Amino acid sequence: MKKLISIAVSMLFVGAPVLAQSSVTATHTNRPIEHYRAYIGEADLFNSKGTRLTQPWQIIRQDRANFHQYGIRDNDDQSDSFFADPANRQSLEVMLRNGTMTGEAAAMIVHGNVWIDVDIYGSQGTGRWIDVTVSD
Repeated sequence: MKKLISIAVSMLFVGAPVLAQSSVTATHTNRPIEHYRAYIGEADLFNSKGTRLTQPWQIIRQDRANFHQYGIRDNDDQSDSFFADPANRQSLEVMLRNGTMTGEAAAMIVHGNVWIDVDIYGSQGTGRWIDVTVSD
């Protein structure tokens, strides 16, 4: 019986480092890539054809297109290198769906005239999700 308990305990300790090691690896694969703060102003609420945008992801994407592509910037908008790439802006909807934003924050973005803080997460330069918070 003593030998059986000893074998069980040995097996438990042999498996423990592997579990701890794999969880550390998972933690490091997706990490913060970048952070920026931007003001959602009147120009960000409309696409380049003049159509009013109705979804928060569309407005955030337009804000970044305005900033990087069209040179339309609100005072104190911060730059980011991630959404300077049009392909990354294209993935913004999926990244927001994978990330977090409260319903209240979404409504405030659609209304406009608010500050947003955007945290971009991913690995090896590939964005996986964004977290968006709002302050007015």
